[in-house]
Amino acid sequence: MFTATIVAIVSCNPGSSSSTQATTDDSTTTASSEVQQDVTYAYPVIYSSKFTTGDPKNSQAVLNIWKAFDNGDLASAKDYFADSVEMHLSDGSMMHSVRDSVIAAAQSYRNGFSAVSSSIDAVMATKSTDKDENWALVWGLERDTHKNGKVDSVYLQETWRFNKKGKADLMYQFAASTKPPKK
Repeated sequence: MFTATIVAIVSCNPGSSSSTQATTDDSTTTASSEVQQDVTYAYPVIYSSKFTTGDPKNSQAVLNIWKAFDNGDLASAKDYFADSVEMHLSDGSMMHSVRDSVIAAAQSYRNGFSAVSSSIDAVMATKSTDKDENWALVWGLERDTHKNGKVDSVYLQETWRFNKKGKADLMYQFAASTKPPKK
C-alpha cells in the first residue's frame, strides 16, 4: 500500500520531464492560437485584416527604389517593377501604365530637383494570408532641393504590392508636409 501511494504521487508529479514538455507545448499552442484568433472590429475591413510577416526582399526592393529616386537614376530600379504598374500618389494623381512609362514619368518628376535625400523611419514586409498577396510598407522623410535652391521636406508613407514574380505592381503614397530643415 505504501509503495502504491508513492508510485501514485510520483506519477502525478507535474515536475516530470514529460509533463513539463506537455505543459510547455500546451502554453505555446495557446499563445499561438490567441495571436491568430478572429476578432470583431468596429468597422468592416474591406481588403484584409489577416497579415503575417512577409519576405524582407520586398522591403529591400522598396528601399532600393527610394535610393534610385534619391540618386536621380530610376532606370537602375527598372527590374524591381512589374510590366504594368499602378501608382496612387499623395497629391491625388494616379498613374497606371507599362513599367517604362511609369519610370519615365517618375524620372521626369525627379529631374525637377537638384538633390533629393531620404531617411527611413521604418520598413516592413507583410503578407495578407487570406488574399495571398505580398506587401512592403515604408515610412520616411524626403528632403527635396529644387533647382532654384528652395528646400522642402515631406513625411511619406508608401504601401507597395508585389506580384507572384516578386515585382512591384501597385503603390499607394501618403504624405504630410513639414517645415524645411534648418541649415
